Amino acid sequence: MKKIILFIALLFFVGASAQQKNITPNDSCSPATESVLYKKNAHASYYHDKFNGRKTASGKKFNNNDLTAAHKTFPFGTKLKITNEINKKFVLVEITDRGPFVKGREIDLSKRAFMDIASNKKSGVVYVTIEILKR
Repeated sequence: MKKIILFIALLFFVGASAQQKNITPNDSCSPATESVLYKKNAHASYYHDKFNGRKTASGKKFNNNDLTAAHKTFPFGTKLKITNEINKKFVLVEITDRGPFVKGREIDLSKRAFMDIASNKKSGVVYVTIEILKR
């Protein structure tokens, strides 16, 4: 019983603290319609071509030309704004899979999403800001 109460308290605390410190207007979108619920700087990579056409963890078929991403914990269907911290280009993606499973990487982008924001198209990793948007 104590474990359940502690778990519920932890969920409440994490949810409340995330909402308190991260809800700010989004500069590139209309403040009246969108706000930022979560923001983190991290390294992003992209899916290898061999995954094209395979089923993702959400059950959707992966397409490297779609604007999708993989994250270890974000719920499927979560909409994210991914901004390259060097050139400030951004892309909006949807979480459809789990990963990446490489140490030091926070998110895997579809090839199209990665190429839309990459400064160096030959690089396989880019430093980004990840934002969960509330519409």
